[in-house]
Amino acid sequence: MTEPRGPVDSSRVPRFAGPATFARLPRLDEVARADVAVVGVPFDGGVSYRPGARFGPAAVREASRLLRPYHPGLDVSPFATQQVADAGDIAVNPFDIGEAIETIQDAAGSLQTEGTRLVTIGGDHTIALPLLRAAATRHGPVAVLHFDAHLDTWDTYFGAEHTHGTPFRRAVEEGIVDTSALSHVGTRGPLYGKQDLTEDEKLGFGIVTSADVYRRGADEVADQLRQRIGDRPLYVSIDIDCLDPAHAPGTGTPEAGGLTSRELLEILRGLAGCRLIGADVVEVAPAYDHAEITSVAASHVAYDLISLLALQGKREKTDE
Repeated sequence: MTEPRGPVDSSRVPRFAGPATFARLPRLDEVARADVAVVGVPFDGGVSYRPGARFGPAAVREASRLLRPYHPGLDVSPFATQQVADAGDIAVNPFDIGEAIETIQDAAGSLQTEGTRLVTIGGDHTIALPLLRAAATRHGPVAVLHFDAHLDTWDTYFGAEHTHGTPFRRAVEEGIVDTSALSHVGTRGPLYGKQDLTEDEKLGFGIVTSADVYRRGADEVADQLRQRIGDRPLYVSIDIDCLDPAHAPGTGTPEAGGLTSRELLEILRGLAGCRLIGADVVEVAPAYDHAEITSVAASHVAYDLISLLALQGKREKTDE
């Protein structure tokens, strides 16, 4: 078996030099195949407030230059135990949401044909729907762990069914998610009315608010989530606005009172052992960022997701 090709050696090429692939990894066309592909979707045509997430993939890649090859928290070297590569960006129509969704679904499906798992960098949260469609085509209805300040289960905005606030309602309606294993984490802030929570519960979602995380702690929350997920195939979708604006100012719809980056990372690490099959990190809008705070947080979140996939891959090889 060919040894995975890892990041550029920072002792030979300074971190601030060279192409800005994610974590300075090889491009997908530079390796025979990839166990994990990091792919960008520079699309923000579904936002309802501040635009700019189309520039998120480039910003997260740039902020990922400082990532290192060993993860001490999970005791794994995610780039040594699996081939991880940067698949570049999916080029989508910025003027037609319907066409963009179809393009993302088709591209995600093609990237996964040889068993490659995707960690996708957005882009706004509209992209979660086609990514879930592609995942369900391969795995059947998936469990969903959704980190966000908002529910994203609203019906329409201005009569539009596909926006960054509607993907998970559409996913339930289409039967591509397992309604016995759906969870929001980090929700907070004002809603349009109490019916938002009632309708969300009818769709099958459980809610862990940011206040719940603060009071109960990351370990207890992660344990609860693991029990709800069980052994189902799991898709994790992370809107960076689940973090407090102090930790992620560069996003389109910020809400006070959010998670810290430490809490988010610790909850993710607590998912070790879950059957992760794919993930996305969305809503990074660098125009509103300061000193790359948001982009750095998002790059570390993506790194932790890749590390969890490395652990998943090791378990699968042991089971063979």
